[in-house]
Amino acid sequence: MSSEPLSILAPDGKAQKGKDPNLPGPELQKLYRLMVQTRALDERGLALQRQGRIGFYLQSTGQEASHLGAAYALQDSDWLFPAYRQPGILLLRGVPLDRIVSEWFGNSGDTSKGRQMPVHYSFREANFFSVSSPIGTQLTQAAGAGMAARMRGDDTVFMTFCGDGGTSSNDFHTGLNFAGVYKAPVVFVCENNGYAISVPSGRQTASETMAVKAEAYGMPGVRVDGNDVLAVYRVCKEAVDRARKGEGPTLVETLTHRMASHSSSDDAARYRDPQAYEAWRQKDPIVRFQLYLKHKNLWTEAFEQQCFEGAKAAIAQAVHEAEGRPMPEPDTLFDDVTMNLSPQLLEQRQELREWLAQGGGGGAVGHFPL
Repeated sequence: MSSEPLSILAPDGKAQKGKDPNLPGPELQKLYRLMVQTRALDERGLALQRQGRIGFYLQSTGQEASHLGAAYALQDSDWLFPAYRQPGILLLRGVPLDRIVSEWFGNSGDTSKGRQMPVHYSFREANFFSVSSPIGTQLTQAAGAGMAARMRGDDTVFMTFCGDGGTSSNDFHTGLNFAGVYKAPVVFVCENNGYAISVPSGRQTASETMAVKAEAYGMPGVRVDGNDVLAVYRVCKEAVDRARKGEGPTLVETLTHRMASHSSSDDAARYRDPQAYEAWRQKDPIVRFQLYLKHKNLWTEAFEQQCFEGAKAAIAQAVHEAEGRPMPEPDTLFDDVTMNLSPQLLEQRQELREWLAQGGGGGAVGHFPL
């Protein structure tokens, strides 16, 4: 297995001969629009956290090509088991912006009704499994779902994501081992973005690459330029097709960079090499794809304006609507969890009602430790 990542787009935006997947023009424009919308969503989310209007945010800045290129290879009926840095997939799957933003606030429009951390989405209608903070749990969940699909005989494919730090988790071994043994139709995408919070990827493993770990589990491992949306799409499309044919899982390592801090609670300037950061900034996946669209005569100033300004306006409207929604009703703490409340829970619910009626509750937006 070559340690050189597959690339299609040169720095000037031209596609290498014979490697371009030749997606139709409207699809290429759609991919670009989604990448721009994802960047705009992240910028607004972090701004809201800094203003104290939400408690926490995680950005995917610089990784738009990695997760959107991967998910674009799936069918709508396929399932995603995400980590917490793939928000663009929600836009790809058509999740309304107001529902995404409501999750940040944990209001009554939030699917989880405020019971999850912000940016820990769960959208059943989009086949988007719940994000979870513990590292790697989604890998075993995807493997199990894939095993079940294979037993049923359906052709659903499951895609799951982790970072380079996730490869050090117990669930990475368990998930890949079971998927390999049972030939589960799973595409494991490791977004090697350079850091697991402050720990550089070079201190995560003694392996030459993350992709080479696939050999131990009896599956192909592929490295791809994670800032090249076309290369990621091509590699993942091959992995998805392979899984759908019953040939088992694939481990895809996308080489990218976490341009933002780990989260709104982190300061990457304390540990990141500024020269390395600047080198990666020059490889911005959105700028690179824009150059490709220019070569294809699919980009204009008007199209750019439509993408950016349209995204900002739609997000601003979603934020306005989300801030106007009430918080979840306190009774949902009980009614949405247990079908038949025990005497103890009935008593606790009544105590909560009385406490709130006497003016209990309130408090400023809290902050999260991650």
